[in-house]
Amino acid sequence: MLIEKAKKMERVHYDIRGPISEEAERMEEQGIEIVKLHTGNPGLFGFEPPKYVVEDLMNNLQLSYAYSTSKGLREAREAIVSYSAKKGITGIEPEDVYTGNGVSELIMMSMQALLNPGDEVLIPTPDYPLWSAAVTLTGGKVVHYLCDEKADWMPDMQDMRKKITSRTKALVIINPNNPTGALYSNDLLKEMLELARQHNLLVLSDEIYDRLVMDGLEHTSTASLAPDLPMITYNGLSKSHQICGFRCGWMVVSGDRTQTAGYREGLTVMASLRLCSNVLSQAVIKSALEDPACSDHLLLPGGRLYEQRECAYRMLNAIPGVSAVKPKAALYIFPKLDRQKFNLKDDKKLVLDFLKAKHVLITEGAAYNWTEPDHFRLTYLPKVEELADVINRLEDFLRDYRQ
Repeated sequence: MLIEKAKKMERVHYDIRGPISEEAERMEEQGIEIVKLHTGNPGLFGFEPPKYVVEDLMNNLQLSYAYSTSKGLREAREAIVSYSAKKGITGIEPEDVYTGNGVSELIMMSMQALLNPGDEVLIPTPDYPLWSAAVTLTGGKVVHYLCDEKADWMPDMQDMRKKITSRTKALVIINPNNPTGALYSNDLLKEMLELARQHNLLVLSDEIYDRLVMDGLEHTSTASLAPDLPMITYNGLSKSHQICGFRCGWMVVSGDRTQTAGYREGLTVMASLRLCSNVLSQAVIKSALEDPACSDHLLLPGGRLYEQRECAYRMLNAIPGVSAVKPKAALYIFPKLDRQKFNLKDDKKLVLDFLKAKHVLITEGAAYNWTEPDHFRLTYLPKVEELADVINRLEDFLRDYRQ
């Protein structure tokens, strides 16, 4: 008897950790050293969490023997409320906060509690693919709105307006953006929020990179601009405090409670079904959020992330047939390849060919639901000298590459 995967899985992918990543693992088993630039995983590149976070973890071992409440430790949720208030999100209480095993779990929970079969969700393209997967797995329909590379990857409002139908239920905003590193202006956010207001849409704002912003710019939390709108803000400590493996995330429900009462019931049921998030990780939230600027030194000129971003941007744009918009935030750059020059037809093949030839793992644009085979994403987490070596390998690979 053959046991087949569910039909809904045919439309679900997460190629960041897909077949090409599995091929990289097989190569490693054969003794080949692979440079892994397919995920934003600071711990792989020598980044370490603040000492007080590690101390909190160790000091709270006994606290973590038992389950917490389904939404999370009261102290952790109070700290999240305090942090959110500093970001301008008003009218929230600890009961509006749900902790999670990373934002990934919370995205799945919020889609499961929201969507009926056929409900549509507006998601940017390129996107972080978990969003599209979560909508599909929970019976919804993904509708991608375009982000315009020529406009520094800002959402195309005209395209977004055209995509709204009577079935549209929610609008996803990823800001700072993954994979492009774009940072949205207040005016743009307000325009998107006004559209949500006109069409009675729930706004889902993914802000996991809000503390990793460069060039003297500042991130504005979407919910701070529309306290009246029903909204969920997602955040966590994985990137800003370099603790990806702790799986420490949260979501905050804001806006008129009378509009979201039923939905909150659904969210609470979903939180209860998984009992609670990792209690040990919850225990570090308070001290971590008392130091939200712990990564700031990395983001200034001379700081490690800033200089690595500069190196990636400069060197990639110097390769014939490659161009890239300069990211303003997050940990990634999303370069474009000259499709005609390289005769590109399949970006997955490009990524696999590069892996086999140069032992570097990046991710194809299709992984982020980009429809043309002419982009890829890499993280600029390696130190400058290591990053320069990788980009030199890419230049050498592309010199004679044709599909």
